[in-house]
Amino acid sequence: MKVKLLSNAPIGSKVRLNAIEGGKAMTRRLLSLGISLGSEFEVINHRGEGTVLAREGNRVALGAGVSNKLFVETLD
Repeated sequence: MKVKLLSNAPIGSKVRLNAIEGGKAMTRRLLSLGISLGSEFEVINHRGEGTVLAREGNRVALGAGVSNKLFVETLD
């Protein structure tokens, strides 16, 4: 299991969120989207520089600024 930026995670990989390099506002925003430390997702797509994630039938699109501040480990 290798830790990397979410923006560098391969499409189709399953990942677990390990660290957030953002302030309280960003952490609160992520929590409102159902994203917290330890959450597991599948990387669906990289749109432009952003990332689309899926979890429990829901999809979440994150912009490049957020994707570059989230550290994940691949579970595959």
